[in-house]
Amino acid sequence: MQILSDGVVGANFRAAMRKFPATVTVITAVKDGIDHGMTVTAVTSVSMDPPSLVICLNNRTLLHEMLLCQPDFAVNVLSHAQRPLSEAFAGKVEPHARFGLANWRRHEAGMQLLDGANANVVCRRMAAVPYGTHTLFIGQVVHATVAPSTIPLIYEDARYCVSQPAA
Repeated sequence: MQILSDGVVGANFRAAMRKFPATVTVITAVKDGIDHGMTVTAVTSVSMDPPSLVICLNNRTLLHEMLLCQPDFAVNVLSHAQRPLSEAFAGKVEPHARFGLANWRRHEAGMQLLDGANANVVCRRMAAVPYGTHTLFIGQVVHATVAPSTIPLIYEDARYCVSQPAA
């Protein structure tokens, strides 16, 4: 087996991960009355008993710092029509202006839920597991809603896509 340099392994791994299609979400939290949100594709289910999921955030982000301090967060699964919102929450719009771009409603735990999202999932942080440059936040689901019949927004190979049933 050929041993590759860390640089080559890193480049190949990055290229491989671009081939993993992922659902696009906006994670939201609130701290000291300030709302914040960020586009995230590193979200997956962990367990059905108890219902839980994991999100993976870079340690250098404001949302990462908020989730270390605040126990609650929301995962808003974007529909195909919400691409501009994904781009805004990915950094194309200043954080203080992002929530003005769509209709949001406040959950009783404080964070914003996106109206018209494919799904909204509210979680209570149960664990934060640091690894490398990121932290895995495990959240137990305390509330979930699903929109009737929407098409999710997908991100793959550095571009937005929509899912279609296989033939």
